[in-house]
Amino acid sequence: MSQGLALDPLAGWILQQGLAGSASAITVQPLSGGQSNPTFRVSTDRGEYVLRKQPPGPLLASAHAIDREYRVMAALADTPVPVPRMLAWCDDASLIGTPFYLMAFLAGRVLADQSLPGAQPAERAALYGEMNRVLAALHAVEPAAVGLGDYGRSGNYVARQVARWSRQCEASTLALPPTMRRLMDWLPQHLPAHDTTTLVHGDYRLDNLVFHAREPRVLGVLDWELSTLGDPLADFSYHCMSWRIPASLWRGIAGLDLRALGIPDEASYVRQYEETSGRATAPHWEFYMAYNLFRMAAILHGIAQRAADGTAAAADAVETGRKAAPLAELAWDCAMRHQAATR
Repeated sequence: MSQGLALDPLAGWILQQGLAGSASAITVQPLSGGQSNPTFRVSTDRGEYVLRKQPPGPLLASAHAIDREYRVMAALADTPVPVPRMLAWCDDASLIGTPFYLMAFLAGRVLADQSLPGAQPAERAALYGEMNRVLAALHAVEPAAVGLGDYGRSGNYVARQVARWSRQCEASTLALPPTMRRLMDWLPQHLPAHDTTTLVHGDYRLDNLVFHAREPRVLGVLDWELSTLGDPLADFSYHCMSWRIPASLWRGIAGLDLRALGIPDEASYVRQYEETSGRATAPHWEFYMAYNLFRMAAILHGIAQRAADGTAAAADAVETGRKAAPLAELAWDCAMRHQAATR
């Protein structure tokens, strides 16, 4: 075994794919990050790769869809959306316990802190502008043109997502925060009327991007397990939750001196996306924020559930799961702002 993987059968499979010349030259080490699907760096005498697999144990329906990750990244290979090169897929769970895939290792920067410490203001502005540009590029891809016309259902995306995450919350054996239940009642009653469908990433954020080592340029977008066909404004507003979440809570920039940092404020960032994509965010922006904060709270509640079940991939899963309730409170604040603005 190597870091929880059965190295001998894995090495044999890698040799069969032509990705190594010698089993003795294959090493495996876990990569940091990733609450959901365990991720490993695989080094061989022919290259550096990344292995993604499902976690062990019982899984919620439709969760940990690494087959979809592999499919969408392979489909986007020749589009303006930067993705790692897909190398091989394996659905034989007998090798290392679950299905898995290999992709090329991207030698670049993964930036976890959204305040971008150590960067100059101009670089921060450029990095944020690049994040915005890449997401708009994804939403411009015609799904059918890249073989993804059947990658999800068209229409009623937000309604289906609210129902899906509500069902997963109801299926949990952990007690739900009361605000989560209020949101589960409120959201279906305030759905936007428009119904645009594009490819959506589902978890687009700074630390799911690999940037060039020196340039403010995205080399690859990672972690596509939640990708599907859906509402591009739901996808973009998920990305924009950072402006609503305090840095002291989790992965947010709310309350920071954005002007001094060189980071665009929320209105400027939204305007860039609107100009690039041609999509207007009004009048449902606060609804989208409420929906996404609820969805994030539901995801974190799921992490708390896996921690309780002993199947979470990351060591800090318990602490991460505790953030569900305060995120739900932020979501309720957005819901009340939407309601006040649309009376």
